[in-house]
Amino acid sequence: MTHETAQKFLAELPGVRNDLPFSPVLLQKLFMQTGEGALASMHEIAETIAKDQGLTAKLLAMANSAFYGLQAQVTTVQRAATVLGMREIRNIVLAIGIRALGRKRPVPKEFDLDAYWRHQFRVACLSRDLARAVGDMDPDQLFTAGLLHDLGKLIVAMFRPEVAVEVLALARERNVTEAQAENDYWGVDHGVIGALVLGSWDLPAEIVEPVNWHHAPELAPVSGHEAALLALADALIHEAADPADPQAMPGYSLSEALGLSLDEVRAQAAAILADESVDQFVQNLV
Repeated sequence: MTHETAQKFLAELPGVRNDLPFSPVLLQKLFMQTGEGALASMHEIAETIAKDQGLTAKLLAMANSAFYGLQAQVTTVQRAATVLGMREIRNIVLAIGIRALGRKRPVPKEFDLDAYWRHQFRVACLSRDLARAVGDMDPDQLFTAGLLHDLGKLIVAMFRPEVAVEVLALARERNVTEAQAENDYWGVDHGVIGALVLGSWDLPAEIVEPVNWHHAPELAPVSGHEAALLALADALIHEAADPADPQAMPGYSLSEALGLSLDEVRAQAAAILADESVDQFVQNLV
């Protein structure tokens, strides 16, 4: 596969915004209303979402899932935002959007959509925990980045299914990470692809850049620490699931750079892998 083929594909990616189940303008407005320092009220955020009745119904179903363990059922977006927090609502909207995106076009049978979502959500949970432990990062931003970190894999599976299948086969044949197989195959990895799509949705750089560089955090021109944290969470969730997975790279240098105990982080990853409420949440997405 030539690099020219990859460049042609990359040029097509901004068009993916048209495949979202809701207007990208809604997503952009939601991020503005829930960003750091934003002054939007719960009522204003609820009004933004309520303009899409289908999105509202799906959001309330997710908010009432066992993952959040609410004492009483929430029946309005405003109440859900009050109980869960505005950024949690934003993450649910993103997950709903990407779920619908993945259903709009078939993916090859070799691409396990269920496993994909479980990994995304587990990395998101661990990223948020690690951000809290580090102390100088935004846990909610890192959760969102974790939820989106492998979006590029889904995009390739949807729009270039033959490439997704060949990359998976190459990674298994050479016993390398999927990112390395992607680079060998057509010179671009899924972090770059995902970041280009997220950029076309007008998501903030604080989320786009860690996704872009999570397989090469040392090269990140900005958000390098956030990219390193995302890389560590990604690797340790892979390791907790299968220590022999090539994507379960040694995390010592990353944990040391972030001032974290690798043993403690490994224990957190194992706990997230065993958390049944995470599985229950993901079941609503697949």
